[in-house]
Amino acid sequence: MSTLNPAASSAPQRLLEIRGLKTHFKTDDGWLHAVDGVDIGIDRGETVCVVGESGCGKSVTAMSVLKLLPMPPGRIVAGQILWQGRDIVNLSDDAMRQVRMKEIAIVFQEPMTSLNPVYTVGEQIAEGLRLHEGLGQKEALARAVDMLKLVRIPTPERRVFDYPHQFSGGMRQRVMIAIALSCKPQLLIADEPTTALDVTIQAQILDLLAELKSELGMAIMLITHAMGVVAEVAQRVVVMYAGQVVEEAPVVELFARPQHPYTQGLIRSIPRIDTAALHKVRLETIPGVVPKLIAPAAGCRFAPRCKFATPDCSAATPPLREVAPGHKVACILDLGPT
Repeated sequence: MSTLNPAASSAPQRLLEIRGLKTHFKTDDGWLHAVDGVDIGIDRGETVCVVGESGCGKSVTAMSVLKLLPMPPGRIVAGQILWQGRDIVNLSDDAMRQVRMKEIAIVFQEPMTSLNPVYTVGEQIAEGLRLHEGLGQKEALARAVDMLKLVRIPTPERRVFDYPHQFSGGMRQRVMIAIALSCKPQLLIADEPTTALDVTIQAQILDLLAELKSELGMAIMLITHAMGVVAEVAQRVVVMYAGQVVEEAPVVELFARPQHPYTQGLIRSIPRIDTAALHKVRLETIPGVVPKLIAPAAGCRFAPRCKFATPDCSAATPPLREVAPGHKVACILDLGPT
């Protein structure tokens, strides 16, 4: 008789576990604390959105996972990055090259600067296949055609010989996705993949990522500052501010009951077409600017911009505490949704 626990066997399998990650950069003015104690977990087959203003540490967190930061001046000073239980922070360059693309892949936000203009898109897809899959040139090119077909590029047999400048912005982003998925990674990191695209193409890219996730069974870490994108694609949301996680929750819970004042401000800044026809409402903005992260002061980093702040907010950094199942917030106040 089997001794397996059905509940245990159906539990989510953790792919990536970031624990207490601190990534700092040496500058002329001192050490800049770009990522300062971040905890993020991603399960197999899950889509996690990391959201926040520009400069909050989203992209640095992603680049730290793949160790793509220039070191120096960047440096991982503390924390663990557990990939399927193995800490990859101290892996050698050769060992990390085996992880990149093969196990964890990334799509950057600007495909025109990420693609090499002097090589055809087919050659750029085939390069990773030759390196990680050991394919010959002819076989790798044939697989490149298949990848272009997978990302819905018309006439892939012909377009595989075209150069990046012969593609539109949306098509170049599809090529970047094809490169990232060519070795069938288990985790795709998409860093602002729709930033430079118009709204229609944005929707097409997001739909494509959702389709490919379903087909390939991979997990996605989607980095964005657009809360509308978060609402559409995420299963779980991590909100970052000034290098730290301030809130984490399932997507429905986050939009229904945001707890942190920063999260509430982000959500209130979204245009509401469902209520615009009934009455005019001015979009809210969050006053102030993101603080400098060189020798940051103690306490909550959002306190100088928070209308609910009290003197206690500046005394110590609030820990990330669970306020509901799966819902964590780093705030000493019990505000509830507003």
